[in-house]
Amino acid sequence: MLALAALVLACGGQKQAVIDSRLRVVATTGMIGDAVSVIAGDRVDLYTMMGPGVDPHLYKATSGDIDRLHRADIVFYNGLHLEAKLSEVFHQMAAATPTVPVAESIPDSLIRRTAEFGGQPDPHVWFDVSLWRRVVETIGRTLVDRDTANAEFYDSNMKAYLGALDSLDGWVRGEIEKIPADQRVLVTAHDAFGYFGRAYGMEVKGLQGISTVTEAGLYDVTRMVDLLVERQIKAVFVESSVPRKSIEAVVEGCASRGHMIQIGGQLFSDAMGAGGTEEGTYLGMVRYNARIITAALK
Repeated sequence: MLALAALVLACGGQKQAVIDSRLRVVATTGMIGDAVSVIAGDRVDLYTMMGPGVDPHLYKATSGDIDRLHRADIVFYNGLHLEAKLSEVFHQMAAATPTVPVAESIPDSLIRRTAEFGGQPDPHVWFDVSLWRRVVETIGRTLVDRDTANAEFYDSNMKAYLGALDSLDGWVRGEIEKIPADQRVLVTAHDAFGYFGRAYGMEVKGLQGISTVTEAGLYDVTRMVDLLVERQIKAVFVESSVPRKSIEAVVEGCASRGHMIQIGGQLFSDAMGAGGTEEGTYLGMVRYNARIITAALK
């Protein structure tokens, strides 16, 4: 019995040692966490800070987040001011822990900056699949460099995922082309879909700017109603991580002017869907959004 107990303890200790040897990785958003998960599988201990329905513009770190960040071997975050309230934390950590602002690996010439937003960068790069491909490469290369024992595993998974992203990019383009050209106007609660519009040929209008820190006002609603009535657009969209009251005010405003517009569906913008659903992965979320948009506007 003593020998068996010793063996069990030894095996348990070996198992724990294997688990503890894994890289401890923290990702801020679901999209980043999903990319790490696809590339690394169970070879890393992954913690994703922001779950379904969470707005990264407003997110404040919990005590559990802080603990995980302090113990992390790598921290992947979007950057470009998406996680506005966490930026200072990441800058302070950078001296001791590799903190990787994945979106900032994209060449500046490809980053959206508009006068409307004071020249600030648009952080929502995941809505152009070709740009997200660059982010995935950054994540994959970082894992390969930091964990050479699993480098071949990471590299193989990354290359397979890049192929899936290439296929997705072409599929989205074909889906949006089903919408008549004069109806390719995407109206949402905030301006999260600018990269999507630029990549796939849609005019994008958001009630709020690229951040959700300030709410849309009466002027914003009136301006949007004027556009929708004039262009006779069929549908507007709510977002899973943004309150829907402003979009509902737009629908009511259009109705008061005799233009019956519908809410075309809920899009996933700053957060993915629940685990176990199609929209709970990056690939599935992009497909889901493209289908919802096309069905409502074609």
